[in-house]
Amino acid sequence: MAEVTIDLIKALRDRTGAGIMDCKKALIAKDGDIEAAIDYLREKGIAKAASKAARVAAEGLAAFRVKGEKAAIVEVNCETDFVSSSDKFHELVEKVLDVLLEKEPKTVEEAKELTAPFFTDATVAMGEKFDLRRFEVIHLTAGQSVGSYSHMNGKIGVLAIFDKDAGEVAKPIAMSIAANNPSYIALEDVPAADRERETNIAKNEVAADPKLAGKPEAMLANIINRKVDKVLSQSCLVLQGYILNPEETVGQVLKEKGLSLVKFVRYQVGEGIAK
Repeated sequence: MAEVTIDLIKALRDRTGAGIMDCKKALIAKDGDIEAAIDYLREKGIAKAASKAARVAAEGLAAFRVKGEKAAIVEVNCETDFVSSSDKFHELVEKVLDVLLEKEPKTVEEAKELTAPFFTDATVAMGEKFDLRRFEVIHLTAGQSVGSYSHMNGKIGVLAIFDKDAGEVAKPIAMSIAANNPSYIALEDVPAADRERETNIAKNEVAADPKLAGKPEAMLANIINRKVDKVLSQSCLVLQGYILNPEETVGQVLKEKGLSLVKFVRYQVGEGIAK
């Protein structure tokens, strides 16, 4: 029996676009004969799926599930909005969530390997390119609770993790996250790199302002800090409006209820994908 090497698998993958495990199985089945392995993949419908690899999949679903002490959220993409609303596509997403919660893969690549047969079958059945774009599995610690919200039939999905039972405000806060699209929970959560980038922009603005020429360094530093906080605060959830009462901030609601938001995950289908 011929040795099935990594190089041979890669060559077959480059020619067919099929997954690594599918290529390995095909080569083993055909004793290392790459041409026969290609035919094998075509017969299985896998090469047909691979032929769609260059298409853009920017529609789909952002879906989530809470099961016991775990929660999972995923974005699965397809090519058309028509397919994204179909029962078969929803079944695919549910199967992916099953695997994520059971196997808890560490990377997208690992998740794709675990779910590859589902995607191959879906492409053969529905004739589109599908992609598992991103996911997160969250473990809840004692006392923590989850707020969730799905907007526009799964175009936006949100999970919000609270330090304790959030009761009736859990869903509205998740809705606020969906509507406001925050990047951070609070100013103190802003990564140093993000603050440094905004600080450099503010420094350049201050240096270019003739009204500030010759002002004391301490004054200029305060102006820069205020500019940076003003910009970053627009992306901080606790400083944004609460969806049920925009006159009140999410932070005020959390304080009134004695709650803390531990983290949130917000997926919007297709964001950042060049169409």
